[in-house]
Amino acid sequence: MMNHKDDRILYLSSKDVRHACEEIDSVTIIREVFGLHGSGQTILPDEAYLGWMNEQGESVRSLNMPAYVGGTAGIAGTKIINGNIANPARGLPRASGLTLLFDSTSTRIICIMEGAYISSLRTASVTALSAELFKGNEIQTLAIIGAGVLARAHIELLVKRLSHLRRIHIFDVEEQRITVLQQELAPVLEARGVVMQTTKTAEEAIRSAQLIVPVTTTTEGYIHFDWLQAGSLLVNISLDDPLPEVVLKADRVVVDDWNLVKNDPRRLIGRMYREGTVIGPDDLVEMPEKECRRIDAQLGEIVTGAKAGRMNEHEIILVNPFGLAIEDVALAAQVFRVARTMEVGMWLER
Repeated sequence: MMNHKDDRILYLSSKDVRHACEEIDSVTIIREVFGLHGSGQTILPDEAYLGWMNEQGESVRSLNMPAYVGGTAGIAGTKIINGNIANPARGLPRASGLTLLFDSTSTRIICIMEGAYISSLRTASVTALSAELFKGNEIQTLAIIGAGVLARAHIELLVKRLSHLRRIHIFDVEEQRITVLQQELAPVLEARGVVMQTTKTAEEAIRSAQLIVPVTTTTEGYIHFDWLQAGSLLVNISLDDPLPEVVLKADRVVVDDWNLVKNDPRRLIGRMYREGTVIGPDDLVEMPEKECRRIDAQLGEIVTGAKAGRMNEHEIILVNPFGLAIEDVALAAQVFRVARTMEVGMWLER
């Protein structure tokens, strides 16, 4: 990737990263990453989670997520993402971080880039990929629950990828956030002929949609199964929004990486796994007598064709993407390549 004797590190700011991302197809990269993951060509250790109470008595956290992406990429790196849900009240992003890339020969750090934009882009790209993999009836209405950074990333990407999209129904407990988002996205929406409509409740937004994307900070479920129309796809980005009944009753439940999902005790499916109401796609155990369901597949298995996607147009499908560092590293590698060609960024001495 670089001359291993180069004694500099390239730093890419948020502006540099955004500029480079305009030159890449993030959804294609994410599809390739899941293909590699599904064929065992990635390494994805457990994330390191550090949580503590700050001086204001707020619960805050830092995640360190290393990964190796094989195939033609052959690149390793790590994503550091820190967050405090109280930050928006201070005029700060809820989460921010850095993505680091390592030289494939010497393993020295060769690039440091702002990580939040790539994180939001890869998250939206997983949703776009899921819409392609589990395509049923044409998606004309999209429900977005939450009006923050991830909502914006999804809308910007999905209005370009979903050719039949005509309406976005959006709900947020703070309606002013929707007003700001609508103003910022007006040119994008108008160019694609898409109308964004504010709803009074999350239920109102969800019932009319073929694709539902919750992007909230809630830790308490509220989405009922009977809110979901036949054939709909719920991409559970913020992980805790559906009630357990959605997991138990959905026709298909797909995760991005079962080991990461089941090992997290804080999120819905990880909690259900510990309660014995969910088992893994390949767990060799008898189904218990109490209500329980087996996770149907991992996204990589769908991409490689090892397991089937949608079986019919009426299935209600839940995709639960935990978020994988291989996605960040793969996108960052392409951003690094483009940035060097474009000659953007700042070279730092070690």
